[in-house]
Amino acid sequence: MNSDMKVLVIGGGFAGMTAALQLSRQGFEVDLVEIDAGWRSYGAGISLHGSTLRVLRDLGLIDRFLEEGFVSDGVNLRGPDDSVLVTLPTPRVAGADIPGGGGIMRPALAKILSEAVRASTTKVRLGLTFTEIVQGDDGVHVTFGDGSSDTYDLVVGADGLYSAVRRNIFPEAPKPRFIGQSVWRAVLPRPESIDTVNMWMGPNLKVGLNGVNKDQAYLFLTEDRPTNDFVAPEALVENLRSLLERFSSPIIRKIASELSAEHHIIYRPLEQMLLPRPWFKGRVVLIGDAVHATTPHLAAGACIGIEDAMVLAEELGQTGDVGAALAAFEARRWERCRMVVENSGQLADIEINGGSRDAHAAIMKASMKTLAEAI
Repeated sequence: MNSDMKVLVIGGGFAGMTAALQLSRQGFEVDLVEIDAGWRSYGAGISLHGSTLRVLRDLGLIDRFLEEGFVSDGVNLRGPDDSVLVTLPTPRVAGADIPGGGGIMRPALAKILSEAVRASTTKVRLGLTFTEIVQGDDGVHVTFGDGSSDTYDLVVGADGLYSAVRRNIFPEAPKPRFIGQSVWRAVLPRPESIDTVNMWMGPNLKVGLNGVNKDQAYLFLTEDRPTNDFVAPEALVENLRSLLERFSSPIIRKIASELSAEHHIIYRPLEQMLLPRPWFKGRVVLIGDAVHATTPHLAAGACIGIEDAMVLAEELGQTGDVGAALAAFEARRWERCRMVVENSGQLADIEINGGSRDAHAAIMKASMKTLAEAI
């Protein structure tokens, strides 16, 4: 049955690659188009929940992740000094032998997924996206930028926060909203004392460290910013150093003193967007950041996008009725994704407004428990 269905995935990020890989493995004829001709993945490190490791296990890619990345149990929440306020558990949902969380460089994770996609039956076309999507009785007719066209049984929009597919099928959709915080990221040598995720909670600032491989750590710092201001590249090192120096932690202060441009510093304003239901129209469906872009407060943005892809493939594999499959997909994903976006927003509000650290920890603990549940 599946071999008779043709699917187009627009966007070659984590969610799009996972969708293409799993759908092709289930026998669907899959095309994937990605606008970046180099199929590059930008950014520093990425923290992953055990639920993401569970998906990588189901995809048969967990061993590759363990080779390239870093895994650990628990999350330590610290004060501005090095005192541990509470340790949050991270259930081993990917298996008893796989720790409950991890980290990896974004390009490394993208390479693992893209290699798997290329090894599948997926037809990958780079440097290309759509120019027109027209739904008809016989399917979805898509015209591409190179003048070619084709007709599909399903189109999956996985083209990110500023999704062109979303604008096409839901022109009145809410636009991404700046939340009043920004994030700084860097990659540096992993301190010997950092063997799991650690976050230091300061006034108007939060800094964290997570391993991304055996030698390196990913640093992330959220900063309250009332306006979405531009930060010049030449000012990144000094600005991040001055923020890190606000912490009394010897670990953080040592990082600040050694910080340099070699640490691949990235600055990004934080935006979020949750599309109200429905998430599909006819035979076009949205997944990942195209439909539920979240801030990194729960480190779950990539997680829920990858999960979207798995659930979509599962529902499509169970029925030849595209409409029924999309309705079932949306019903399974709505509450979980809403929780991540809204709870991440609540954590940001607590940080911005100087709210209760106990409330912050409670939201994180409850969210992590929910993310450990089956999808």
